[in-house]
Amino acid sequence: MAAVAVFGFTTINAQEDTKTFGFAEGDIFLEGNIGFSSTNDKNFDEKSSGFNISPQVGYFLTDDIAIGGIISFNSFKEEVSGTDVLDLSGFGIGAFGRYYFLDLGERFKTFTEFGIGYSSDKDKISDVAFNTIGAGLDLGINYFVTEKIALTFGLRNVLSFSSTKADVDGAEAVSNFNLGFGDVANPFGGNAAFGLLFKF
Repeated sequence: MAAVAVFGFTTINAQEDTKTFGFAEGDIFLEGNIGFSSTNDKNFDEKSSGFNISPQVGYFLTDDIAIGGIISFNSFKEEVSGTDVLDLSGFGIGAFGRYYFLDLGERFKTFTEFGIGYSSDKDKISDVAFNTIGAGLDLGINYFVTEKIALTFGLRNVLSFSSTKADVDGAEAVSNFNLGFGDVANPFGGNAAFGLLFKF
């Protein structure tokens, strides 16, 4: 019985040692991120809340570099003194390139991601649509729970540029440049997002 126990323990250890966490050329991944924000300013009786869901798919050109596409769905509401003043909802599409630059142990993989995209949002209160084109740089980390499944934490739009134009006659585009690390209200960078990744 002791010999069987030793053999079983050795086999389990050998199986554990052969596990690989991370990516290789030709891998495909499906990832979904969720972001949420909420503010409550009692000084001016203002409240706001928003969320974003963005599934994306990527393909690894090398062990460290992946390209892919993304779609997103979002909603944002703002209320002043109990009255809704903004009620936005919309969608977006885009493309991205991701580079994994540092391994923190066996299961933690850090990356930076550059994306470009287009989005369209409509305010239900004013019945006005807004079209945006933009580009952004994100930072993120994957933690591999298993060889095929990883948790994702990211800081979106740490560095970003966008141009938004209302879909009304005579409207001019509004440009915005953001460096997330300079945001006093959010010293950690862009909008935090959490997600789940599946590797195929």
